[in-house]
Amino acid sequence: MPAATFGLGPQGQSSTPVRLRTLILLRWMAVIGQAAAIAVAHRVLNLQLPLGLCFLVVGASVISNLIATFVYPENKRLTEAGAFGFLLFDLGQLSLLLALTGGLHNPFVPLIVAPVTISATALRLRSTIVLGAVAVALVTVVAFVHVPLRDAAGMPLRVPVLFEIGFWLSIVIGVAFLGLYSHRVATEIRSMSEALLATQMALAREQKLTDLGGVVAAAAHELGTPLATIKLVSAELMSELEGRPELAALYEDAKLIRDQADRCRDILRSMGRAGKDDRLLRQAPLDTVLREAAEPHAGRGISLHFSVRPAGDGDVRQPLVRRSPEVIHGLRNLVQNAVDFARGNVWIDGTWSETEIGVRIADDGPGFPPSVIGRIGDPFVRARPESDRRPEYDGMGLGLFIAKTLLERTGAELSFANGADPFLTERERPERGGAIVAVVWRRDRIEAGLSDTAGRNEPIRS
Repeated sequence: MPAATFGLGPQGQSSTPVRLRTLILLRWMAVIGQAAAIAVAHRVLNLQLPLGLCFLVVGASVISNLIATFVYPENKRLTEAGAFGFLLFDLGQLSLLLALTGGLHNPFVPLIVAPVTISATALRLRSTIVLGAVAVALVTVVAFVHVPLRDAAGMPLRVPVLFEIGFWLSIVIGVAFLGLYSHRVATEIRSMSEALLATQMALAREQKLTDLGGVVAAAAHELGTPLATIKLVSAELMSELEGRPELAALYEDAKLIRDQADRCRDILRSMGRAGKDDRLLRQAPLDTVLREAAEPHAGRGISLHFSVRPAGDGDVRQPLVRRSPEVIHGLRNLVQNAVDFARGNVWIDGTWSETEIGVRIADDGPGFPPSVIGRIGDPFVRARPESDRRPEYDGMGLGLFIAKTLLERTGAELSFANGADPFLTERERPERGGAIVAVVWRRDRIEAGLSDTAGRNEPIRS
């Protein structure tokens, strides 16, 4: 029997999320149900059925399942074409069985929707549409070409023609509705899973950079003492060798050792400073955090304008906020999105009150399209037209999703809006007429407390 019968295509094709064993298990359940229904109809209800042909059709599924079970490994995953062939075989087998047992007069005819629903959850939309069209065509054929059901006396069992038309229509609607509904739900679940994975990778990368800074700071601290000793010994050697021409070569070697020790000290000092900035300084003023988040995008030809001020008559002292990877990376993605679409300027404003800390990022670009502004933050939704995007950056539509997810983990609430009416002319648009993203935290959720300080020095333990 050809490999396509079992859902196996040529190597190199992309695999689907469904294992072969999963569909084999579902087919075994269908085989048991079909055999039981035939036996009950014949033995209990005394219906006259072509038992030989019926069990021959059921046996075809049994044989294909046994071959697939013993030939292929348990972890075999189906290709797109292979899974389609597997489900097409099941659809044809079920349609043939229905044709032998009354067609649309058989109460089990709605089960023909099952292969289409499975396809909708695992395969691409094109495969699902083709399988749904085949299902509708087979149901239509079965409605006209079938072996009628007969009771023990040989009298045919039929439903009224109006009911038969209703059954056919309900199956067609069921195929369309369940197929599209299942495909939409499965697509959203897969998109969310992929987007969450990307978010976790971004956060892990940010955390690794933070941890690396701590390692660098520790290395700079530990290597300081041996380098100081090398410099001291080399300086003593230079003082003893100075003024002795016969040992001039040794004097130059000692001087080189001292100079290289000074160079190592300077390198470790700069590395240690960067490490302390990342690891030991766990809190920083709001303005510093905003500038750190925007720093990678400062040299992209867009002017970044920073403004940090209290809201109203609140406390004029600038709050210290936690420099967590979620906050830095989330704000950085928001700034990147603004820079990607800005025409020349991006404004990054920080405000605070007695109870809240807020950040507002605005640009002078075209803004968010009104048609998607309610879905901004969903995975793989591009919030701006590709024609308005700066050519040096290309993304997957995950930037705002990652930013929203990370910032919400810190207790933030995000809102998206446009700074101008889309129907205004260029002359009537305000300066900050592009997209606006507002991020608001409760002050106690992000403000650094005493426990966030570096604390006293402690020895490093292995």
